[in-house]
Amino acid sequence: MPGYQFDLSGGVLCLDFANTVSRRKPPQYTTDHVNSYDDLVAFAEQSKLVSPERADELRLQARRHSREARTALRRAFSYRESLYRAFSAVAQGKAASPHDLEEITDIACQALANRRLARTEDGYRWKWQWNSQPILDRILWPIAQSAAELLTSSQLSTVRICEAPDCAWLFLDHSRNRSRRWCDMKVCGNRQKARRHYQRTRG
Repeated sequence: MPGYQFDLSGGVLCLDFANTVSRRKPPQYTTDHVNSYDDLVAFAEQSKLVSPERADELRLQARRHSREARTALRRAFSYRESLYRAFSAVAQGKAASPHDLEEITDIACQALANRRLARTEDGYRWKWQWNSQPILDRILWPIAQSAAELLTSSQLSTVRICEAPDCAWLFLDHSRNRSRRWCDMKVCGNRQKARRHYQRTRG
């Protein structure tokens, strides 16, 4: 798949989406990997939220309804920042702000309103509604479901912030003794080890 390959090391969909901004600290080095509606679709496709066929449909709808696509993108930006602030607060032992919780709740309620039970070979399952309407922020529905489930689950206590000074990505700490410090040991972990080694050898 061409374009940016999103890092999906957060451990849960909503944190992966919050992590689509790299190097949040310091701000002058921040890089946003979602700069267009196509980028948003790419994240959804790479995260298996939509099939390649559905992704193509969304891209086509976005071209036909450019104003709605811009609105959906702005809403995605706002929602992503609410997610990041809320789960960052939780990771630091604080409460999420009422404003952020309200936005998370609003989109979660919209997501719930667009689920229907569907028959399968061995029973029933929840299925997202999909029709010809240009509801271009439908990508946020499964992300909102993920956020609501995490906020109300026992896994909430495992949310962490990467300790690398130039990272600040969020992740779930599933290590045995809950001592994981880095979003990805291969990236931030190794970088911090190399930095400490360099500092020691200089001394």
